[in-house]
Amino acid sequence: MVKFMDYMISPQPISIADLKVDKSKLSVKSLIITEMGHLPGRTLRRKQVTFDSWAFGYIAGGRGTYQVDGGIVQPVEKGSLFFVFPHAYFHYGPEEGGNWDEYYIRFEGSRVQEWLEDWLFQTETVQHVGWDEATIGKLELILMLMDSGVPSNADRASLLLESILFEWILQSRRSRQSEGKQRVTQLMLDISDTLFQPLDAAKLAARHHLSVPSLRRIISQYTGFPLNEYIHRLKIAEAKKLLVHTELQMKDISNALCYKDVFYFSRLFKKYVGVAPNVYRRNT
Repeated sequence: MVKFMDYMISPQPISIADLKVDKSKLSVKSLIITEMGHLPGRTLRRKQVTFDSWAFGYIAGGRGTYQVDGGIVQPVEKGSLFFVFPHAYFHYGPEEGGNWDEYYIRFEGSRVQEWLEDWLFQTETVQHVGWDEATIGKLELILMLMDSGVPSNADRASLLLESILFEWILQSRRSRQSEGKQRVTQLMLDISDTLFQPLDAAKLAARHHLSVPSLRRIISQYTGFPLNEYIHRLKIAEAKKLLVHTELQMKDISNALCYKDVFYFSRLFKKYVGVAPNVYRRNT
């Protein structure tokens, strides 16, 4: 493995291992690692750079940014993964005046297209896949296998790479699902806390950084009801409690739940409960 000091990239020693055998000697030809490097303490930022092959960068420490063409500047931190690929311009690197700990792997082969078609995550988005000692150990093992110059070890390195990427994909999906559930939970709690206020879909959506159509879609997806109907159902459920546990008049309950027309409130109540409010109070 080549280890040398390159102050243009990092003030710390970097490690680079490339494919040392002819590709015809490999058994695994659908996925070939052509180069791998470990750049601890990297300070160099890349701007308007292009690549003729696929590669990924995994950040084991530090923070910075990543941007594809003129897209959004995305934050990169410890445990982040990002891709570079042909036919695009990339801007990435550690924060100005800072550094990060980077592992990168360049790869090629027909397997890449299968990933894109079947299960590879978003290639223009920074993925937060987490950090652990076991992953670092696997990346270091790939470096050693690539540096050995033994064809079978290059094959092992490729298979190990795919297993790492697959685990990262699963972790990334779990993280996105967890974040999505948390956002929905916060949204539902917000709705529950505003039952005694008029519904303002635009303000509700804005509080959760959503468009109104997205808000309506999420509510329908998670409750099975359109937004307005879901709100009515929550308000009627609250009305049932007030009817049983308080002596408030029907008009007062209706007004409290922002139904200015008590007759409209009564019709809604009977629609969702099956009986009129006064009958429900009397029989409960």
